[in-house]
Amino acid sequence: MKNGLLSAFGQMTYGIYILTSKFDDEINGMVASWVTQVSYDPPLIIVAVHPNRYSHNLIEKSNVFALHVLDRSQKNMLKRFKGSDIEKKFSGIPWEIRDTGVPVLKNCLAWFELMITGHLTPGNHSLFIGEVINSGTESTGNPLCTLEYEGMYIGKN
Repeated sequence: MKNGLLSAFGQMTYGIYILTSKFDDEINGMVASWVTQVSYDPPLIIVAVHPNRYSHNLIEKSNVFALHVLDRSQKNMLKRFKGSDIEKKFSGIPWEIRDTGVPVLKNCLAWFELMITGHLTPGNHSLFIGEVINSGTESTGNPLCTLEYEGMYIGKN
C-alpha cells in the first residue's frame, strides 16, 4: 500500500509558491506546495509547513507570513529557496518589507501578506491558517504548479 499511496499522492497537483517569514531580525524563504484558499469572506489561505523547517519557528513566533505566486518562467527561483543559505535566498532579487514586516518578493505574479488566525497539527505538518491583510499583483502570466516542477513533495519534511 505504501508504494501505491506515494504514487497516488504524486498524481495530485498543487501550485508551487515561495513562502517568506520573519521574526525580529531573522528572515527566511522556502518553497511551499501544500497551499489553498479556504475562504473568501474573510479571505483565508492555509499552508502546511513541517515543524523542522526554519520558517515554521519564525511563523509561530511572529504569527505572519507571505506567499508569492510565481510565473512558470520563474521556475529557477525554486532552487534559490530550497537551500539553507538565507543570504543567497534574498541576494540579487528585488524584495521589500510591507505591512506585516515580512519580506515581499517583487516581480512575481501575485503576493499575499497573511496574519495567522489558526494553527492546527493534524499530522506530521502544521497547518497555518492566515487571513490576507494585504495583497497585490505584479504581472500577468501562468502560475507555476507541480506539473512544471521536477520531482514531487510527499511530505517527509
